[in-house]
Amino acid sequence: MKRQNVSSGTKWEPVVGYSRAVRIGNIVHVAGTTATGSDGNVVGVGDAYAQTVQTIRNIEAALKKAGAGLKDVVRTRMYVTNIAADWEKVGKAHGEFFRDIRPVTSMVEVSKLIAPEMLVEIEAEAIVD
Repeated sequence: MKRQNVSSGTKWEPVVGYSRAVRIGNIVHVAGTTATGSDGNVVGVGDAYAQTVQTIRNIEAALKKAGAGLKDVVRTRMYVTNIAADWEKVGKAHGEFFRDIRPVTSMVEVSKLIAPEMLVEIEAEAIVD
């Protein structure tokens, strides 16, 4: 099967050796994605809801480059740095995008992400019809 690597254009992808998304056949895997804007800065510093919205928009952009969309997502994994304080905000934003799609998901607390201002990171998997 043909492999399609999707880049978001960040400077770290070639340094670390990863792709934003990889499509093989009709399956698309989207790497852990955060709320970085087009300028490389974190969007919504201190706001888990805003970060989740930006993160899902970033996932959506990667899926689009791979010929998929949010409607094709079958699994998400959400990593949050303060689940007690932020789970409802993260869940609300996730629900706004996936309310009707309803992928399986997990939300897990982690001690930290790559930058201290990042509150949430999300992975996604999609199967394209």
